[in-house]
Amino acid sequence: MASKRAILSASSQFSMFRAHQSRPVLLESPRTIPAVPQLKRAAQLSQVRWHSQPASNSKRYDFQDIKSMVDSPSEGRILIDVREPSEFKAGFIPSAINIPISSQPDALFLPDDEFEDRLGLPKPPKDKEVVFYCKAGVRSSSAAAFALQGGYQKVGEYRGSWLDWTKQGGKTQ
Repeated sequence: MASKRAILSASSQFSMFRAHQSRPVLLESPRTIPAVPQLKRAAQLSQVRWHSQPASNSKRYDFQDIKSMVDSPSEGRILIDVREPSEFKAGFIPSAINIPISSQPDALFLPDDEFEDRLGLPKPPKDKEVVFYCKAGVRSSSAAAFALQGGYQKVGEYRGSWLDWTKQGGKTQ
């Protein structure tokens, strides 16, 4: 992997190169970047999906795990849909509660009474496992990170999320 110094050096070399060239270079497309190895590597690094890793210490769940969770609910585990209320109303995994992470990012940090006033449901207890899902796995990863920061010890993510659930024929409500 290129170091920061190499990337910065490549960026400054590119700036000098660009200043001396006669034709314009579009920076939006990696194909138009001059054939400088460090610049190609820098362009590749800029295309990394930063949400592709689960939050540290969170457990990953797949379709079969969630299906088992729905078929045999446990008092010690709460399934949380972090999509917006309009998405949730259109369909959700049975037994899931809705805590919209985009419009309520601070929800898991609120005191219990304020959480209930704002969202209309009790705040998940910190001694229970919370398992997050969204539409495609991005918001669930953020929610898992927030839960860990908020003091939850047992945190899980269904990275396939709603798209995987419906694609594989999971029950919906």
